Formats: sequence, structure tokens, C-alpha cells
Amino acid sequence: MPSPTAIVTVRGAKRLAAGHPWVFRSDLATAPDAVAGPVRIADPRGHALGWAWWSPVSEIVLRRVERDPDIAINRAWWRARLAHAIERRSPLAALTNACRLVHGEGDGLPALVVDRYDCWLVVQVLSAAVEAQRAVVVDVLLELLAPAGILARNDAPVRAREGLPKAVELLAGAVPEEIQVNEHGVVYLAAPWTGQKTGAFLDQRENRVMLRAYARGRALDVFSYHGSFALHLARGAESVTAVDASAHALERARVNAARNGIATLSCVEADAFDFLRDAAARGERYDVIALDPPALAKNRGSIAGALRGYKELNLRAMRLLAPGGVLFTASCSYHVTKPMFLDVVREAAADSQRPMILRALTGQPLDHPEVVTIPETGYLKGVLLENGD
Repeated sequence: MPSPTAIVTVRGAKRLAAGHPWVFRSDLATAPDAVAGPVRIADPRGHALGWAWWSPVSEIVLRRVERDPDIAINRAWWRARLAHAIERRSPLAALTNACRLVHGEGDGLPALVVDRYDCWLVVQVLSAAVEAQRAVVVDVLLELLAPAGILARNDAPVRAREGLPKAVELLAGAVPEEIQVNEHGVVYLAAPWTGQKTGAFLDQRENRVMLRAYARGRALDVFSYHGSFALHLARGAESVTAVDASAHALERARVNAARNGIATLSCVEADAFDFLRDAAARGERYDVIALDPPALAKNRGSIAGALRGYKELNLRAMRLLAPGGVLFTASCSYHVTKPMFLDVVREAAADSQRPMILRALTGQPLDHPEVVTIPETGYLKGVLLENGD
């Protein structure tokens, strides 16, 4: 029996040919007669374009996963694609026990995230098509990795656009409330059931290690959350101040510091904007600053406000830098592009009246691959600056 086929418009076919896997509803010429799941796709002339995830209620109705129309999307396909993604992360095994194993479109597996925390897995299923194949995904992950447990953090708001409920549920085995992560010799607790993302911020791992090499004197970690940057900075700094608006997050930072035998960390519960302003008014100076705010632009309509916020944060941080001091500043807002963020940093540097020297531009680590033809796979950008005074 022939598989259902979705016909895309000429514009949709051109988008696929350019390397982007998404087809929006406006570029769907003929819908397949099928429930959510894998379907064949073709252009208006009937030329086969491969296979895609079909999500009937989503604005992104198709996500191409396979260019070869003759390859069956079955358990063997899932096993090969997942095994390939996992193998790509093998260099990280000697450095950490936590990493992202599947980064959605970045690994050719749209709408699927799989993170490893030691011997446990946390997954996010973000489309109706993948939800329909969840049992196969779990079965293959159990075969390939034999995890002690698999947790689904299906509480992301994007699931609502797919007509899917939000939930946190155990899919296999057992997963503890806290898991100790070892990251380049620093340990901290991830919270897979309740923490941000899937339990921790794995995407800043290499940036934390990079900044640790500059640690000295007084260090400051703004938007510290569980103290991830602060823990690395404490390896070289005389003192580290962790700032966050959440008392609960800071309590975890204290616990993490104790696990690393760190006695030089102090925590301040405060709004980051207020803290930076007040610290400048007191004449405080820091030798190293980490500035890692949450996404300030949640959508296109919030870009202008986000840019103002990024500029204010960076300007205030620059004014706190001691001569020769180093600032690492980051944005995880997808809607704020790299050029936009660099412009903001440049404007803040001009207003700071300090000669800010560019030391490095950073992106995403090995386990969060950014495909250049799929902008949505890239969201994180960082800038390392030195006060040239």
C-alpha cells in the first residue's frame, strides 16, 4: 500500500532545496491523508523530495528528515540516525558525564531533544509526528545506551502549537530528582524533573571552561542560576559573587560550591539590573565578569526591548571592569542575531568610555550543532572582551 504523500508548493520545494527542512502551512499544496507521523513529500510536478514529519495542526506542517524517498522510516532508520548522533558526541566522554545527544534539526532529527545526565536520559518531544513515534525512540535509546531511566520533559510551550499536552513523565526505569554532573573537573547538581531546560544549562559548558582560564582577583557571575560560571571562576579567583533573582537557585549554588570545596563564593539575591547599577554607584570593580542572561527576546515583537536590555546590562558590566579585566557576555535569544548582538556590545563599549578589546567570539559546543542553512539550530552567541585600560 503506497505511503501518504504531501505535495508542497514551488516555494516550499525551493526552501527544502536551500537546505531548510521546514515547510509551513502556506506552502502545503496538498495535505496527505494521514495522521501525524512520517509521510512522503513531493513537489507540484510529482518529483519525490524524500520523507518528512507531518504535523496536521501545526503551522510547521512538514519537517523533512530524509532526502531519499526509497529509504523506509522505521526502527532501523531511527537506530542508524540516533547512533550517528550519539557517536558524534564521543569526544566529550572524557570531559563530562552530561551532554546533549540529539539537538533536533541540528542532528537531522527535527523536534527531538535528548540530553544525557550520567546514566540517565531526559528527552523532549516537540512535534506531533515525533510523539506518534515515541515508543520507537524510547526503545532504540534503551538498546543503544541502556540508561537507568528516561524522563520526558514535555513541558515546553511549543507543544501547544502541535496540539499536544504539556507534561513531565517517566518513560522508562527511574530518574532521580538530582544528578551530579562532572564538567571538566567541576561538579554540580542537575535537576531533571524541575530545573531549567532539561535540568541544567549544558550549552555554556565550553564557555565556562574558557572563562576559567582568565579567573583571578574578584569575579562576578550575573544571572548565576545554580552557579555554573561561578564554580569554574572560583578555581582561579580570590572571591566570586553569584547574583540571581531566585533564592532557590542561589541555594543550589551554595550546595554546588560545598560539593567542590569552595569557600570563596558569596551569593546575592537581587535583580541583575539593580545590582549592576548599585555596584557601579559604590565604585566596585571586578577582574572577571560572566554575564549570561536568559533569553530577553521571546519573539520578534520583543526584539527592540531585548536589545535595550542587552545594551544596559553590558554597559553596566563594562563600567564595573577593572583595568585589564575580562567580561564574557552572552545571548541565548534566537531572535537576536549575531550581528544584532555585536552591535549592542559595540554601542555599550562606546558609551562605557573604555577601550574594550575583542578577545573571542563563541557559539555553540559540539553537542549543540548549528547547521548554517537552518538558522533555528543556532541561538547562543558569546563575546569575550578585555578592558584595555
